Amino acid sequence: MPKVVGIKFKRSPKVYYFEAGDNEFREGCGVVVETARGLEYGTVSMMPTEVGDKEVVQPLKPIVRLATPADEKKVKEAEEKRPQTMRTAAEKIEKSGLDMKLVDAEYTFDGSKLVIYFTADGRVDFRDLVKELASAFHIRIELRQIGARDECKMLGGIAPCGRACCCSDHMSEYAHVTIKMAKNQNLSLNPSKISGLCGRLMCCLSYENAYYAETNKKMPKTGATVVTKDNRKGTVTALNQLKESVRVRFEDKESGKTEFVDVPIADIVSKGKGSASDDVRTDPAEEELKNLLD
Repeated sequence: MPKVVGIKFKRSPKVYYFEAGDNEFREGCGVVVETARGLEYGTVSMMPTEVGDKEVVQPLKPIVRLATPADEKKVKEAEEKRPQTMRTAAEKIEKSGLDMKLVDAEYTFDGSKLVIYFTADGRVDFRDLVKELASAFHIRIELRQIGARDECKMLGGIAPCGRACCCSDHMSEYAHVTIKMAKNQNLSLNPSKISGLCGRLMCCLSYENAYYAETNKKMPKTGATVVTKDNRKGTVTALNQLKESVRVRFEDKESGKTEFVDVPIADIVSKGKGSASDDVRTDPAEEELKNLLD
């Protein structure tokens, strides 16, 4: 099994594997590695560990070197220039009149290029802007358009749950999220309730979806007629997947009384079919929700 060391770049939570070699590492120390973008500076987030062949993307590249004081100084200087770079870039973008939003700017490790990240609703003809930026910074410019989720991952923030956004905190890959996941969990289809800071469906909808999808197979649908172990017949009005129970409305025709009881699904001996509308729950907000998908 190959021996690898885990490296993180900038503010991304994703860990990349590189060949450990004979270097001595400590967690958090700086290293210089070669990537598809050229030489980059990263930090050690996982000490040398043996992993299975299937976990490694070949060819496994080696660590070029442990970061020297000169490397650390270069990274620090680039970070110190970032605020002024952002201000100048924002001024040039505003002056250009282009419909685009500046997100971030970073210098490559070797200092040969400035990468500027932006978001926009559609394609942007920024050829003239590139010339203006190159004239201002006297360096090669790359403008890179990113999506709403990439913006949230780069900038970070506090999600509606009160914790750091998953994409910027611990997720290495974006979750595949669908409206059906919200339906499986009986969540309100109000966009403001199930969308994150990026304006897209929250990634956490996928975390427990497998459980809800499997539990829903064992439960009757809302509106279905059921018979319990004590031979009472009623109509399902609500589901509780976590407790694996359903709320059943029992009506006594003689007395005219109506009773609502939470019944474990294990105590239901017969499940009738609900109405057709229960199979695919519709909501006026569903059309708006489709716009939250990437």
